[in-house]
Amino acid sequence: MSSHDGIMADVAVLDIRKVQNKLLEWEQPDRPLAPLSTSQRDAVLDLSQEVNIRTIPHDLPFGDDDEVTFNKDNEITCHDLAQSFVNLELGRVKIETTQQFLSWYSHVEEELLQAEDVRFTDYWHQLAEQRDECAVLLSQIESALKDLSCLMEQYQVVSNRTNSLHQVSEQLLADQTKLHNTCEEVGQRLQNFMTLDSLNNRLASPTLCVSSEAFVDILDRLDQCMEYIGAHSKWRESSSYLTRFRHCLSRIVAMIRGHVVDVLEHATQQVLAPATHVPMAAMHSTGFALCYGKFQASAARVKPLLTQVESRVTHSPEYQQLLTECHQCYFTQRELLLSSSVATSITELSVTHKGDHCSLVRSSCACLVHVCQDEYQLFYQFFSQPTPLLTSYLEGLCTVLYDVLRPFIIHINHLETLAEVCSILRLEMLEEHVQNNPGPLEAFGQVAWQLLQDVQERLVFRAHCYLQSDILHYKPAAGDLAYPEKLEMMESIAQSLQEQAALSLRHSESRSSLASIGSATSQEVARINSDSGVTFEQPRSRTGNSPADLHGMWYPTVRRTLVCLSRLYRCVDRPIFQGLSQEALTMCIQSVASAAQAICTKKSPIDGELFQIKHLLILREQIAPFQVDFTIKEMSLDFSKVKTAAFSLLHKRKQLFSLGTNNALLEFLLEGTPTVREQLVDSRKEVDKQLKASCEAFIHHTTKCLVGPLLTFLDKSEVFVSMQTEVAGNATLAQQPFAHADVIGHVVQETQRLIKSQLPTIHRSMQLYLANRETEFILFRPIKNNVVASFVQLQQVLSGGRYTSDDLLLAGCPSPEQVTVLLSSASLLSSNQEALPKVSNTTTTVIEEELHT
Repeated sequence: MSSHDGIMADVAVLDIRKVQNKLLEWEQPDRPLAPLSTSQRDAVLDLSQEVNIRTIPHDLPFGDDDEVTFNKDNEITCHDLAQSFVNLELGRVKIETTQQFLSWYSHVEEELLQAEDVRFTDYWHQLAEQRDECAVLLSQIESALKDLSCLMEQYQVVSNRTNSLHQVSEQLLADQTKLHNTCEEVGQRLQNFMTLDSLNNRLASPTLCVSSEAFVDILDRLDQCMEYIGAHSKWRESSSYLTRFRHCLSRIVAMIRGHVVDVLEHATQQVLAPATHVPMAAMHSTGFALCYGKFQASAARVKPLLTQVESRVTHSPEYQQLLTECHQCYFTQRELLLSSSVATSITELSVTHKGDHCSLVRSSCACLVHVCQDEYQLFYQFFSQPTPLLTSYLEGLCTVLYDVLRPFIIHINHLETLAEVCSILRLEMLEEHVQNNPGPLEAFGQVAWQLLQDVQERLVFRAHCYLQSDILHYKPAAGDLAYPEKLEMMESIAQSLQEQAALSLRHSESRSSLASIGSATSQEVARINSDSGVTFEQPRSRTGNSPADLHGMWYPTVRRTLVCLSRLYRCVDRPIFQGLSQEALTMCIQSVASAAQAICTKKSPIDGELFQIKHLLILREQIAPFQVDFTIKEMSLDFSKVKTAAFSLLHKRKQLFSLGTNNALLEFLLEGTPTVREQLVDSRKEVDKQLKASCEAFIHHTTKCLVGPLLTFLDKSEVFVSMQTEVAGNATLAQQPFAHADVIGHVVQETQRLIKSQLPTIHRSMQLYLANRETEFILFRPIKNNVVASFVQLQQVLSGGRYTSDDLLLAGCPSPEQVTVLLSSASLLSSNQEALPKVSNTTTTVIEEELHT
C-alpha cells in the first residue's frame, strides 16, 4: 500500500503540475491556449478569490473511524484524502477474489482520481456556474441590447418626427417670411399705383406753389412712379395708370409753363414800361438796368424751377418740350426788347459814321460783340444748359448788322478801304474777339465771316477792275516817261539834301537823317507789308538813297501793283491771292514793257532797256517775301486734232456714209475731238524771263553802240569768206575795198573813239537807273567781254595770212589787253576805285544767274 500510495501521490503531483502547466499555457502572454478578454479575466479573478476565501465545511462526513487532518490553513491534503477513501472502502467492501479486488481497486482508483479532481471538479463546477451566470448575464445583455435597439428605433422614429416637425416649422417660418416680404413688395408696388390719388389731391390743392419744395417733391414722386410703371408695362392696368400719370405730368408742365411765361412777360412789361425802345447807346449806360437788370432780378424766381426741368429732360419728352417752349418764350421776349433797339443803334451808327466805312464796321461790330456777350451771360442767369436756339437768336440779332453793312460794302470802290475793312473783320473781330471768346460770339463770328466773304468778293472784283484800268490800260503822262531827266533831277536833289544835312547835323545823326529820306512808295509798301507780316527788301545803292529810289521814282504801275498785292496778301485766301498775283504781275510786266518801248522811241534803246531792267528787278525783289506759290494751273482746249481730222474728212469725202470701220464721218468725230490741256503759269518765272530778255537786249544794244563799226566790218568779212568758200574764187579779203588795211584802221579808230565817248555815258545811265555798283559791274561784264571778243575776232581775220605786216601796222588792231585797258580807262569803274560790296544782294544775284543762263 505504501508503493501504491507513493504512486498515487506521484500521479497526483503530476496531474497537478499538468494542470498548472495547462493553466499557465492558457494565460501565456504570447500565444495563450484560451485567450480571455479583459472582462472575462476580471470575472475569473473574482471567482478564484471567492474560492480561496471559502473553506470546506466542517460537517462534511468522511467516515466513522477515520479522521481527516487539516493543514494549518484548514485544508485537506490529497494523501490524507486518498487514505481516507481507501480505509473507508476497505471497511465497507468484502474482497474475496482477485476479480473483486481488481474491481475494488479500479473503483478505488477512480475514487482517488475523483478525489484528486475534486478541486478541479469544483473549479469546473464553479466555471460551469460562472458560465451559466455568464449565459444568464449574456441573455440579460442580449435582452438589454434588444431593449436598447428597440429604444434606439423608437428614438430614431421620435427624432425623425422631431426633425420633420422642425423642418416643417422652419418651412412655415420661411413661408411666413416670404409671404411677408411678398406682401411688403406688393405694397411697395401698389404704392406707385396708389400714389396717383395722392398726387391728384396735392395738385388740386389751392395752396400749391410751383416754386416750393413740395412741388419739387411732387415732381420727384411723379417721375419715380412713371419710370417704375414704364419699366413694368406688361403688368395689368399699367397702360391706364401710365396714361393717368401722364395727365398729371401735363398738368404740372402747364403749371410750370404758365409760371415761367408770366415771370418773363412781367419782366418784359417792366422794361417796356418806361420807354418803348431803348437805343443801344443808352442800353449800355443808363438803360442797362432796365433791359438787363430787371431780367436778371427775375431769374431768381424761375432758375430753380428751370434747373429741375433741365435735369429731367432725359426722363420724359414732355420735359424736353417744356424746356424748348421756355427757351422760345425767353428768346421771344428778349427779341421783343432788343431787335428794334439793335436795328436803331446800327442805323444811328451808319448815320454817325457816314463816309467812314472802317469806323462804321468797327463800331457796329463792337456794339454787336457787347450785345452777344451780355445776352449770353443773361441767358445763363436763367438756364444752366446750352441750346442751339441761343445761337439762332443771336444770329437773328447779328443779321441786322449784316443787312445794314452789306449795302455799304458792295458800293465801296477803294481797295484801301476794302482792305482795311477786311483787316477789321479778320484780325480784330474773328481772330481777337471770336477766337478768344468762342461761346458767346459764335453767332457773331458766323455773321462776321459772311461779311468778310462779301468784302473779299468785292475786293477781288475791284482788284480786277483796278488791274485792268490802272495797270494794264494805264496811260502814262509825260512825266512818267521823262527818263533819265527825272533821275538826274532827283540825284541833284538828293545831293543837295545830303550837303545840307551834313552841315547841320553831326556825323552819326547825319547818317540816320539820310536814311530817313527814302522813297515814299518804298516806305508805303514797307508799312503796308509790315502790317501784313511781309518784309520787303529795298534795293541797295551806292549812297544808301539813290535817285532811282528817292521820292517814288518807281513807275506808277509797278508801285500800284506792289501796293495792291501787299493789301491783297493779308485780306484774301492764298489760292485767290495766287491767281490775282499772277494776273497783276502779267499786266505789270506788259505795262513796263510798253513804257520801255515808249522810252526807247523817245530817248534811246539803252534808256528803255535800263528802265525795264530797273523795274523788273524791283518786281523780282518785292514779290520775293510773299510766302506763296506764284504758279497757277490754266486749262485750255487744243484744237490741233480738229484741223487734222477736217483735212482727213475732206480727203475721204467718198467714205462719208460707208459701212464698217472706214466711215470718214465717224473717224472725224472720234479723232477730231478737242483735248483739254493743263499748263502751269509761273509769274515769277515770267518776270525772270522778261528780265533776262531785257538784259540781253541791253547788252546787245550797248555792244553795238560801242563797237558798231567793227561789228559791221566783221559781218561783211564773214559774209565774204562764206561766199568765197562757196564759189571757190581766187579773190582775197584784203583785196576788197571794205577790207583794205587803211579802211580797217579807220574802223578801229572809229571804234576806239566810240568807246571813249560812249562808255562814260553808258556807265552814267547804268548808275542812274541801277544805282548799285555790283549790279552795274555784273551787267557790264558781258558787254566788256563782247567788246574784247570783237577785237579778238578782228585779230583772227587779220592774222589769217591775208594781210602783210605793213597792213597790220596800218590797221592798228589793239590786243585784248590793250582793249581791256582802254575800257578800264574810259569807264567809271576805273576812275572811282571803290571796293565792291562783300555781300551780294538779290538784284545782283538775279542778274548774274540770268546772264549765266
